[in-house]
Amino acid sequence: MGIKGLPAISMFFVFALTACSLFSQPIEDPIPSPADIPLAEIKPTQPPVSEDAPLIAPGTELKDITYCVANGVELKMDLYYPDEVETLLPVIVYVHGGGWTGGDKASGAGFRFLPVLREGGYLTISVNYRLSPKYKFPAHIEDVKCAIRHLRAEAETYNLDPNRIGAIGGSAGGHLVALLGVTDESAGMEGSGGYIEYSSRVQAVIDLFGPIDPTESCTVGWARQVFGANCEDEIISLSSPLAYVSSDDPPFLILHGDRDELVLLEQSQTFYDSLTAVGVPATLQIIKNAGHGLSSSGDPIEPNIEALLQLAVDFFDQNLK
Repeated sequence: MGIKGLPAISMFFVFALTACSLFSQPIEDPIPSPADIPLAEIKPTQPPVSEDAPLIAPGTELKDITYCVANGVELKMDLYYPDEVETLLPVIVYVHGGGWTGGDKASGAGFRFLPVLREGGYLTISVNYRLSPKYKFPAHIEDVKCAIRHLRAEAETYNLDPNRIGAIGGSAGGHLVALLGVTDESAGMEGSGGYIEYSSRVQAVIDLFGPIDPTESCTVGWARQVFGANCEDEIISLSSPLAYVSSDDPPFLILHGDRDELVLLEQSQTFYDSLTAVGVPATLQIIKNAGHGLSSSGDPIEPNIEALLQLAVDFFDQNLK
């Protein structure tokens, strides 16, 4: 898949590094307390009890499970099981934002979607990934891809369906899930974290106000911090999901506020246009009066957050169930 034209769209990257704290603020976790299953009893190599009985009890929460090891770094994930657990659960993987330099798997504007998806019968999984400036791109997407491969490799252990995996992410996490949706192994972003014999492709993606095109508003400081590169280097343009869009990409739902001053709406509009131009099923939901993070800019947002949460459930139900 070749590199497509990458038009100038936003001033996001000028402000991204100073705005990381917006996404690293913890969101109160509305998810119930963990079920009474000791974490030590759940091991990644443990086989299922039987083909008909789930290994993990309903309502179980597993925290800080190592999913891959990249350059000596243990990468962690949290798993939240629905109240009704059957074998071969559909899965939603959440990727947090934070300007590629901050944030955590238990926070971010997109984290609020997890409880309602869990209630809808999904195994929801939130992942951490290596952060800049210590680790440079493509470390971030390599880790997210390794998480998907790990889940496929250990599908029986986790009682999940390896053919029904979706992803959702906000801001920088939106950029990463967009990349996850449009790239395969030919993009050279699989990394060395393990499980390379498994696919990192997903079946559905929700991109929450993710930055798509870094090329036009790149700054030297940002490029060096996140990429260890200069703005004119090829890796900057290769970090754009626009470079990989093709007709075999999964369905996308894109949510973006019309008053977002950090990542302009044109970012998502261009991505939507690129996807639909090659026949990828895609929906762009513009949220009136919403700023970055889908926060109100003063007037109530429309659709409201409850409607947006239901929209996410309906989208995944349509594509994963």
